[in-house]
Amino acid sequence: ARTRALSAGTIIGSGTISNRDADGGPGRPIAQGGDGYSCIAEQRVVEKLIEGAPRTPFLTTGDVVRIEMRAADGRSIFGAIEQQVMNAGREG
Repeated sequence: ARTRALSAGTIIGSGTISNRDADGGPGRPIAQGGDGYSCIAEQRVVEKLIEGAPRTPFLTTGDVVRIEMRAADGRSIFGAIEQQVMNAGREG
C-alpha cells in the first residue's frame, strides 16, 4: 500500500456494495429470495424505508461475524473470516 506495509491477510474495505431487487428497488434478505446485504447499516436503511423503522440491531460485544465466499458448487473460495466483537482493550 502507499502509506503503510500490509501483511498477508490484510482486509481492505472500500464501502458498501448494494444489491438492487429485480424491480430496481432496494435489495431483499436472502430469506426472501434476495441477495442479502453487505453491511448492517444498509440493512437498517432498507428496513426503515420499507417498514418505517430499522429492526436489526448494531453489533454488540459477543456477537460473531462470519464472512465467506462460496463458488457455485458450494466450495469455499478463500476460506472463512470469523471474528467475535469484543470490548476495546480486552483479550479473549
